Amino acid sequence: MVNEREKVLISACLLGNKVRYNASCLALSQEDFDWLNTHVQLIVLCPEVSAGLPTPRAPAEIQQGQGIDVLQGNASVVGDDGVDVTAEFVKGASNALSVCKQQGIRYAILAEGSPSCGSTQVYDGSFSGKKITGLGVTAALLEQQGIKVFSQHSIGKLAAELEHQSAQE
Repeated sequence: MVNEREKVLISACLLGNKVRYNASCLALSQEDFDWLNTHVQLIVLCPEVSAGLPTPRAPAEIQQGQGIDVLQGNASVVGDDGVDVTAEFVKGASNALSVCKQQGIRYAILAEGSPSCGSTQVYDGSFSGKKITGLGVTAALLEQQGIKVFSQHSIGKLAAELEHQSAQE
């Protein structure tokens, strides 16, 4: 029997796609990239672009909270141009969850710090570069639905999780 590789959702910007607000990308270390390519099947998505936001776009931050607060309707995502993009961020999170459900995805690697994808920290909403502990909108929705979220800085933790899971099966 062929052992199928685990599918893992990954932020498109982490694989060199220039989809961030400033039309740039982020990079994984070569070691992490090589490990991912040999151990999992990557399913690539940018939640913001999937929801129709353009590239480039105004940088956005969560105002008065974090991702879970946005999902509960108690906070909003606003660009530094004053435009409220909450609906797009919620739609992007929903799109990511739909992909995970359709593909049987249990793990995601999302870009740290993003108001959508941050898994341990997001910017505080002041556009001053200050970060707070918390999840972005997509990360919060995925975690809420039982999908474990990692950042580009914690791929080793994902590897350990998958190794442990494999040993249990």
